[in-house]
Amino acid sequence: MVVLLAVLSALAVVALFGALVFYLIKIIEALESIGGETPRGYSSRSSYLSKIAFGVRAIEQQTGHLGPEVTRLNESLGQAAGGLKSIDDHLGRTIEAAGRQEGA
Repeated sequence: MVVLLAVLSALAVVALFGALVFYLIKIIEALESIGGETPRGYSSRSSYLSKIAFGVRAIEQQTGHLGPEVTRLNESLGQAAGGLKSIDDHLGRTIEAAGRQEGA
């Protein structure tokens, strides 16, 4: 009985490793289809994933200076909003004064 259980356990371990190998191969095939051809030797071709990563790095480099500029822009727009509020107040008083003159 012990020998039978040992043999069944060994078969289960072999089946587990076989399934693991099978699915790892399938995962690698799926990743290679996404990543393009796997370079063999000195190939000049690059994978789709490396092209995407290169593009993302380029975008990061091109837009890296926007953070400080946006902060300064927000400060300037805040000051402009204060000036526009002042103009609005003055125009409101001018309209009221013109209305009073017309009524008099």
